[in-house]
Amino acid sequence: MLTGDLVRPRLKRQGKRLEVEMIAPDDRYWQRTAAELLALFQAHVGQPQREWQNALETYEGERVDYVAVRGLAKVLTDAAQFEALETPLPPAELRQQVFARGPVFKRPDLFHPYAREDVLGEVAEQNHLWPELVEASLFADLPADYRLTDVGVLWTPDSLISRYNLELARGVLYWAREMRIEIHDTYKDFWRYLKLFKLMFWAVPKPEGGYHVRLDGPISPFVRSTLRYGRQFAAFLPALFLCQKWHMVAEVRHSDAFLLYRLDDRTPLVSHFSRSGLYDSGMEADFAAEFAEKFGDERGQWNLSREDEVLLLGDTVMLPDFSFTHKQDGRRAYLEIMGFWHPEYLRRKLQKVRAASRRNLIVLVYEGVNLTEEKLQDIPGEVLYFKNKPVLKEVMEAVERVAE
Repeated sequence: MLTGDLVRPRLKRQGKRLEVEMIAPDDRYWQRTAAELLALFQAHVGQPQREWQNALETYEGERVDYVAVRGLAKVLTDAAQFEALETPLPPAELRQQVFARGPVFKRPDLFHPYAREDVLGEVAEQNHLWPELVEASLFADLPADYRLTDVGVLWTPDSLISRYNLELARGVLYWAREMRIEIHDTYKDFWRYLKLFKLMFWAVPKPEGGYHVRLDGPISPFVRSTLRYGRQFAAFLPALFLCQKWHMVAEVRHSDAFLLYRLDDRTPLVSHFSRSGLYDSGMEADFAAEFAEKFGDERGQWNLSREDEVLLLGDTVMLPDFSFTHKQDGRRAYLEIMGFWHPEYLRRKLQKVRAASRRNLIVLVYEGVNLTEEKLQDIPGEVLYFKNKPVLKEVMEAVERVAE
């Protein structure tokens, strides 16, 4: 992620709004710059990180747009892998042996009779090593001497510029007091990343559908660990670009004033986060396929949807695996399948089922998970068991009974 000094110069105030000066993806000047940086970076594979930094400074030269150049380079560096050189002895031990011989210079003099090469030769001979290896190993444990081993991403000028723009959008949120989001789809991924980055949120359903979510920003009075939380808060942003219909407004401090920073589904940015699969297991996929075969289209009175509603449970949420909606009267029922999962997952899942306290929630339990009827007595909805695969007929009968 970009540091604050690489983001602030790209921020512009427009009345009460805050805008970010991004790079136009089709700008020939920046296309050429991105291509040159990519070639320069690739040429330093196997070289120490300090060599890359020195080459970058030389490339910048007298350019007045060095902030954007450094930002593009930061994107490259963050995605790459730098590794310490394997050394025959720990670098700290070699340094101790070298420094114990006192100060030396390139050329000997009256007060320093030994030259640098002499000391390195003595240490090399003492450890049965080549002098060149001793010199290469002296500071191999310092990040500046880490070797570039993998560029990490198969960048193109287009993708590098796109990612840089996304990182700028992220960086704005370092100084956010609050973020307000309206989201209408892709609930699973949205809340998955919200949980992953451990953000504080409040959510309410909207009458017309979707949810209004408010997040405390890093400079909110309710946040203590500002620096760490700020990085997590900014890191979450790409999750929004996985959604199809959404709108975000953040209150951001800029030059001692709070300005509004807006993004929505029309913003031309692309997320690099991975999407969840449509189904979590083959069992869920098979259930949906069987329902479509027997009750899909005009063959039944119910529509089946996958994770289309969020049950708000205080500081967490629950997304039932499936929901059933009656085509005529709009009654709803939910289905949660507990199949081949480890005990801790089942324990957390049962906590959410109990917290949801929904009588129209059906819990479908695989007998092999050892959840006896005694453990499920306090479940407010219905509990069904199955041996090998869910019995669709029994599920639909339960849906008819509990739907509200």
